[in-house]
Amino acid sequence: MPKAIKQDQKLRHDPLHMELAQEGGVLRSQTKSKAGRAKKVGEDSEDKAEGFVGASLSRKILQIAKEQQDEIEQEENQGSARNRSSANFGFDDEDITGRFGNDDEESDDEDYEDYEEIEEIEIDPEEDALFNKYIAPVDGEENEDGTVVLNLADRIMEKIREKEMMEAAANGKMSNSRGDDSGEPEGVMLPPKVIEVYTRVGELLARYRSGKLPKAFKIIPSLRNWQDILYVTNPAAWSTQAVYEATKLFVSNLKANQSQKFITNILLERFRDDIQANKTLNYHVYRALKKALYKPAAFFKGFLFPLCESGTCTLKEAVIAGSILSKVSVPALHSAAALLRLADMEYSGPNSLFIKILLDKKYALPYKVVDGVVFHFIQFRAVESQLPVVWHQSLLVFAQRYKNDITEDQRDSIMAVLKIHNHSSITPEIRRELLSGATRQLATGQMDLN
Repeated sequence: MPKAIKQDQKLRHDPLHMELAQEGGVLRSQTKSKAGRAKKVGEDSEDKAEGFVGASLSRKILQIAKEQQDEIEQEENQGSARNRSSANFGFDDEDITGRFGNDDEESDDEDYEDYEEIEEIEIDPEEDALFNKYIAPVDGEENEDGTVVLNLADRIMEKIREKEMMEAAANGKMSNSRGDDSGEPEGVMLPPKVIEVYTRVGELLARYRSGKLPKAFKIIPSLRNWQDILYVTNPAAWSTQAVYEATKLFVSNLKANQSQKFITNILLERFRDDIQANKTLNYHVYRALKKALYKPAAFFKGFLFPLCESGTCTLKEAVIAGSILSKVSVPALHSAAALLRLADMEYSGPNSLFIKILLDKKYALPYKVVDGVVFHFIQFRAVESQLPVVWHQSLLVFAQRYKNDITEDQRDSIMAVLKIHNHSSITPEIRRELLSGATRQLATGQMDLN
């Protein structure tokens, strides 16, 4: 048989049959926690059985009883009136109560359920003033301080009138900025607030060195009357850094014809004044002119042509402007058009310099432009005075670059001019270039220069 296992652990209680025999055992129907909860529930049930009511519930009961008592008293006060009206129409109180009483009670209950106490809110004085500023019950009503209140519609109409004034100024109806024969002083008709703002902007631009431009200045190119507003900022007092930043802003945002006006009125005047005052051109103005070539048509029509047509362009101004023209790439068609326009102008030293620079770009020119340049040079057969060296240099560049694009008759005409206007070192080079070139054949309808 297997060995019996010894039980080392002691029993926590005697076996059940022994406890039943001794009648000393205690049987628990539930645990302590359950017994505690049962005791609490028992106490609550006893309280309910004895009729105890809590304080909050007592207040609600008293309030409901008071409301019901008030309703009863109100109905009793109105009872006599209802009895008289019902007697006249042949209805009893019971019928009226039976038909309509339940609905009235239900509606009263709903009214009391929806009723809530309204909390009084204090209005901030600043918010009240802002409300009264834009919202008025009657147009033209006066406040306590005697000021007239304008509603929101009046404010909108005021802004519309200001907008109309600005548009009228842009169309020249209300603007005297260009001056006239009536002798009236120059100026612009703009709203006072606009003039005040852009006068301050002009003061900032006069001290500008670096950083961001004022936002009010950046929106000028998008305005219809941008010239009048720009006049208010006093461009003559701008710093050179401001001139550069303004040139980038206006040339990149305006159309070519509008950029031309900016270049003529701002850059050209600043260019000539700076050279006259300092005998040289400021670096920032020089950079501004290079940026202006971003719109070649505007640069030529607004800067180069007016400078040449003025008749007062000095050689220093021509050299500085020519250096800008030589450093910046110009589209071939714009260069050809500018070359033809310069060739048709009345001769001057600066014209020859600009012609030389444009010819030296080596663009493929249309025959019409080549013929125009040839005619420009052969017209000097009638001139007996000595021509400057720059004229001979420009003719040499033309012979070097376009000797194969001229006709034989045009070459002979230029050779005849060289017999009249001779330069000891340049003229032999011109003859050698012309004779070494292969002339083009004269097409039908080609102009005869002889």
